[in-house]
Amino acid sequence: MLSVNAAILAYTHRALAPRFLVLTVPAILITACTLRMLMWMRPISSADLEVNVVRRRMHGTVALAIVMSVAYVSWALVLDGYGGPYEHGHVAIFVAVTVLGCIFCLTFLPLAALLVALSVLGTFLAYSFAQATEVLIAIALNISLVTAVVLKILRDYYGSFISLETSQRDLQNERRQAQSLSEDNARLAQTDALTGLPNRRYFFSTLEGLLSRAGPRDVFTVGLIDLDRFKPINDTHGHAHGDRLLRAIGQRMINQCPPDTVVARLGGDEFGLIVLDGPAKAESITQALCQAIREQVRIGDMVVSVGCSAGLAVFPETGTSADLLFDRADFALYHAKKEKRGQCVRFSDKLERLIRSEQAIDAALQAADLRSEVSLVFQPIVGTDNLQPIGAECLARWTSRSLGQISPELLIAAAERVGRAREVALVLFDQAIAALAHLPAPMRISFNLSGHNLCDVDTITALLDRLAASRCEPSRLLFEITETSLITDMEIADAALRRLRDTGASIALDDFGTGYSSLSSLHKLPLDVVKIDRSFAARLDEASGRRLITAIRNLARSLSLECVIEGIETESQLISARLAGFSLAQGYFIARPMTLDILLEQLRQKHAELWNAA
Repeated sequence: MLSVNAAILAYTHRALAPRFLVLTVPAILITACTLRMLMWMRPISSADLEVNVVRRRMHGTVALAIVMSVAYVSWALVLDGYGGPYEHGHVAIFVAVTVLGCIFCLTFLPLAALLVALSVLGTFLAYSFAQATEVLIAIALNISLVTAVVLKILRDYYGSFISLETSQRDLQNERRQAQSLSEDNARLAQTDALTGLPNRRYFFSTLEGLLSRAGPRDVFTVGLIDLDRFKPINDTHGHAHGDRLLRAIGQRMINQCPPDTVVARLGGDEFGLIVLDGPAKAESITQALCQAIREQVRIGDMVVSVGCSAGLAVFPETGTSADLLFDRADFALYHAKKEKRGQCVRFSDKLERLIRSEQAIDAALQAADLRSEVSLVFQPIVGTDNLQPIGAECLARWTSRSLGQISPELLIAAAERVGRAREVALVLFDQAIAALAHLPAPMRISFNLSGHNLCDVDTITALLDRLAASRCEPSRLLFEITETSLITDMEIADAALRRLRDTGASIALDDFGTGYSSLSSLHKLPLDVVKIDRSFAARLDEASGRRLITAIRNLARSLSLECVIEGIETESQLISARLAGFSLAQGYFIARPMTLDILLEQLRQKHAELWNAA
């Protein structure tokens, strides 16, 4: 603007003023403006935006504005000495238009705008009064008045601009704070507060993200790790110690976890992992994590350790959805805890067939008429010296209308899964009570209780109510429990056994020798009978086996416990059991399980040699 206005003013005075004023001086002024424009047109770097640099350049702009203003107005006033009225009017217009234009251009640098106005108009007013021309003085005053109003408007506009910029800056700061807070909340929402590991939400979010991006050749592995023996530590030493143990384990897993693996706490003592690789590497990483978990942990003045089991499922061979991968990893974990405790199990076709089998069994049991499909058979328990029966063990049988014969183990497991464990137990107990009424006194029957039944207070109460309603002698009833069924909660199991024993019934510990703490169980529990596991009977043919079994028999005798040896399958085993001091035995050589009618028929014949023919 300055360059164009100066060129036009010089052009209108080209024939009136000296060449120095219309060529040399405007050329110098226009060159200065051109250099200034070129400087502002160059690219801006990050260094140019530093506060000190910006402040220095703004101060330079203010100083340069004063210099340029004085130079231009001085040159214009010198030209005013040449020409007629039109030329004098052009100079006045040049001063007015130029000063107003410069002020508008310097809106966002108000100090420079004010100094430009004062420099130009102050010089022009002084010149006008010096010329003592009324018209020129009026023009100068008019321009000054308009410039003052424009300065006021521009100052208000600049104030509004500053207020807007401040508001925008504050709003941006608030947005940044809100975004930071949102990110913190999102991170907290996906982090387990106790261990610092990612939580269940993050685990499934990551899994869903992997599945949505997975290509046809992508492979990754989903795993679950569950702690063994954590609950006893939590119950014995308190939840505070349990939390410290989980924190220590979580930190170990964080340290042990490679970059391509996600480890999360899913809840309680269960952890999930996602390995961005195939099963071989996933098993290696899982084993390393399990090894770190198994290491001892010092909590205060106490040193504790836990074990762990793991299950893995591989994408895409095992499943292609998050739910399916998780469920199959969970089934592999369940299989590991049940069959291979302390190991890592990968879901396979064998487990797939097992799942389908269990699903079919569960569906059949849910629709089953238990009173018509579930029944009991009886295996006699006899004296080793004369093979005379002193009692019989009740063994469950299930003949499904859709699946046929189902093993007792699968029946009990399915009943617990579908929520019919209590119903199955009560139906079988009713049949056992009815059978006891037909057996001659003093023969007794043994009734098996699962761990689920034993730890269910309502089931025990229902059994006691049925026993009280019957007219049978409680002393002829023996409740058998396995030691593994007591592991989940020894206190509840002990209370249930005492309630049963208070009726006059006896308690037997079945499968003795296969549990985790058999000797302590003999001392802690209200027992009357110990049944030696069938695995020991197979060792009766060995000298070392006979010594071991004799020692077990002496231990039971010292505790005033009646002792039954199970699994007698040969005559030599029966003789060895008798020589070892066992007065009671049970097994296929003596008699196979039979229906109540056959058992009663055999009892009427009273010929011991008929037992093993059944």
